[in-house]
Amino acid sequence: MAGPVRPPGWRRGIAGVMADVWPPRGALAGGWPAIGSAAWPSFAARLRGWAREEAGAGRLLPWVPVAFGAGIALYFSADHEPVLWVSAIAAALFCLVAMLMRRHPLFPAAVMIAAAASGFAVATVKTARVAHPVLARPLYSVSLSGFVEARDIRERSDRIVLRVTAMESPRNAITLARVRLAVHKGSAPDVGSFVQLKARLLPPLAPVRPGAYDFARDMFFQGIGASGFVMGTITTVTPPQAAGFGLRYAAVMQGLRDAIDARIRARLDGDERAIATALLTGRRDAITPDVNDAMFVSGLGHVLSISGYHMAVVAGVVFFAVRALLALIPGLTVSHPIKKWAAVAALVAAAFYLLLSGAEVATQRSFFMTAVVLIAVMVDRRAVTFRTLAVAAMIVLVAAPEALVHPSFQMSFAATLGLVALVQFGLPRLFATPDSSASQRIALWGGRELAMLLLASLIAGLATTPYAAFHFHRITPYGVLANLAAMPVVSVLVMPAGLMGLLAVPFGLDGFWWSLMGFGIDWMIAVTRWVAALPGAVGRIPAFGIGPLILASLGLILIGLLRTPLRWSGAVVLAAATLWAATTPLPDILIAGDGRAVAVRGRDGRLHVMRTGKDVFVTREWLAADADARLPADAALSDGVSCDDAGCVVAMADGRFVAMTLRADAIADDCVRAALIVTARAAPSSCAAAVVDRPRLQQQGALMLVQRDAGFAVTPVRAGGTDRPWWPASADTGEFDMTLTPRPPASRAQDATPPEAEQVIED
Repeated sequence: MAGPVRPPGWRRGIAGVMADVWPPRGALAGGWPAIGSAAWPSFAARLRGWAREEAGAGRLLPWVPVAFGAGIALYFSADHEPVLWVSAIAAALFCLVAMLMRRHPLFPAAVMIAAAASGFAVATVKTARVAHPVLARPLYSVSLSGFVEARDIRERSDRIVLRVTAMESPRNAITLARVRLAVHKGSAPDVGSFVQLKARLLPPLAPVRPGAYDFARDMFFQGIGASGFVMGTITTVTPPQAAGFGLRYAAVMQGLRDAIDARIRARLDGDERAIATALLTGRRDAITPDVNDAMFVSGLGHVLSISGYHMAVVAGVVFFAVRALLALIPGLTVSHPIKKWAAVAALVAAAFYLLLSGAEVATQRSFFMTAVVLIAVMVDRRAVTFRTLAVAAMIVLVAAPEALVHPSFQMSFAATLGLVALVQFGLPRLFATPDSSASQRIALWGGRELAMLLLASLIAGLATTPYAAFHFHRITPYGVLANLAAMPVVSVLVMPAGLMGLLAVPFGLDGFWWSLMGFGIDWMIAVTRWVAALPGAVGRIPAFGIGPLILASLGLILIGLLRTPLRWSGAVVLAAATLWAATTPLPDILIAGDGRAVAVRGRDGRLHVMRTGKDVFVTREWLAADADARLPADAALSDGVSCDDAGCVVAMADGRFVAMTLRADAIADDCVRAALIVTARAAPSSCAAAVVDRPRLQQQGALMLVQRDAGFAVTPVRAGGTDRPWWPASADTGEFDMTLTPRPPASRAQDATPPEAEQVIED
């Protein structure tokens, strides 16, 4: 048997891979040149040569979405909303300049600047296009009428999205476009129905700490201006106007999802049914918390969110099945392009899967990537290339620029970048071996496929680690092990059985396929629980700032896109990002945006929480960001906390006290005894303690305090002057210092001296 054909210059085996890494052969013969030696000019010339090679023909396109995304990131970092026409004109001018510089040596730089300006302008346009009212303060009894646009079936309660047509509240003059409401389990009305109800509405959830995820921004781009819950019954009435095509389409798709879920429910139950439904329809809220946590701890959480993997499996199964069936007809294989026909069928299947799963932003991104690959097959182009990835990224960022700041986008494209680099650079060299080699003999027994799966899992896991650590404050040490054990079963058994079940539903022959799918899901659940129970399976990471994440992203991009030995500079950048993240100081005090919860780091180095209610979500997020394994209900959180009806007090690591004051008559005493007071009331100007009150919280949101000498350095969620559509500026526009300094104890003692005692001293 003839050996595999190798392009000229390909090296063989592992040695070939290692021979291509830094430094190249002969680049630094004799070691690094000494400063001032004659070797430095030669080394500098080599660097210039590598730089020219990186800027050569065909190398620029993958960098365009990087610059475009940088412009979007710059937009989201703005303090207030940019002027639309100025952004658009600036982008047009930069694009014109880039076109005029086509033959200039600085053309690549001009293209990158134009792409960044275009990304900034596209994000500005998208925000203006989706602009809608956002609730600024809670409303306790609001009469709402409108159409149900979406419905989620959850484990404990259901949730609907209501497109509001009428809104009545004595304390509110605006009418919101959409609201998201929690309803009692089983009481959610059908999609497309017109309902009347009363609800309590809350403003979109702001970040619970500086650097935390901004749910309000997500809701804004979804067109949702408030969240809340329904009070009383929901009345379905005749709509005053036609629902429109969009709602009728949503109702049809929701009915289809319900029908599929009902068929699955007939054969499966519990987490089997919930995961099967999640894989096919995108509903993943019915999975029990313990299995859901085990999935993410083990590194298999990506299976629950319809992403590039699911699209690839659906398209791949349909592609190979259609091509195999067409290949059975001899006449077609000779005279017709059955490969392209199979690609068309796979694209149609992927589009249907997109619509069935709800067409969320993450799923749209996955579909675009899959569509670009399939179209490349139709036009006889290489499917898996950096250009394919670049085109898919540009489509997603132009259609939904807000996706850039979403963890699913970041993790998906980071993993895809790593996999494309592996396919183009690593696998050809690794597997370009003669027939007589040991690796070729192992490949006959499936060793090559196992090695590819191992490498793919390792590369994807490493590429997504910075984003998992930043957004979820944890990594998956055994993620490769879990993926090796579970993903082959998911790819070969679970997803194909699900697709066959969908095809068999109209014929009433779907029961066997759901049972087969459930068998594979049982294996996946067993793997997740086993891996999650291993020692050290939960890799908790303390929160760090956006700076290390940006630096880590740059390092991954350099390693992935550069083709000369310059790419190893990305490893240096990644090391710097890791060091930066590891040296981020932990906060000494965390204050919730409503002032109802305060966490203080005590002498034991752990957070102790003062709170007036349950505050489960806020407390859970604080503990996760602190790499703390305790749960919000843990009694140890209140160790050292002393509370009464006037407020709470707890000691910091240095012995000074932090007070959360609830009553006005307790402020005077706390001003003398505490170093910091958190209160919703007004403290006297003569208060010796540092004060965080309601005006500051309303303007700045949640706060993070770090001790600096005797005072505190303040980091707010929203800096002064910030005014964005998803979080409008507060009516209170006072100036607040970024440092809080309590008065020294001697001054406190003097202030606490009664007036009659002061008179005796003077006499």
